[in-house]
Amino acid sequence: MSDLPGPPADLLRLLTRAERLLSRRVGAVLATESLSIEAWRVLCLLSDGLGHPMSEVAAEASLPPGTLTKLMDQLVDRSLVFRRIDPADRRRIRAYLTERGRRAHARLDATVRTDLTGLSTSDDAELVRQLDALIGRLDPDRRPTALTP
Repeated sequence: MSDLPGPPADLLRLLTRAERLLSRRVGAVLATESLSIEAWRVLCLLSDGLGHPMSEVAAEASLPPGTLTKLMDQLVDRSLVFRRIDPADRRRIRAYLTERGRRAHARLDATVRTDLTGLSTSDDAELVRQLDALIGRLDPDRRPTALTP
């Protein structure tokens, strides 16, 4: 017997619909800064200050390498991101937020959170936990997130 709430097609349909609606809502906020959802995903990933390899950035932004390169070039041109050779593996490039990128991320994060405040419920923490657990079951090789216990 499955733990899924209904047929897999229902789960896929519901998650897809929720992602599209949330992306549309957040996208409207980001449009004021001429940023795409993919650019926002990059800024959020890089906001931890650790620097990330381009393959990880591509996976997080859900973009193929060529499209990611164009997006990263745009973010570099806007002085939000910079790239450096990975000191541990000189064949790899790591991406980081610039100081301007950190300020832009912090400002936009606050704006997005404010915009989404009305959507919050007391079940949000449980929903995040369940979605994170589902992702872990679907992708057991993923890097743990701050949400993962």
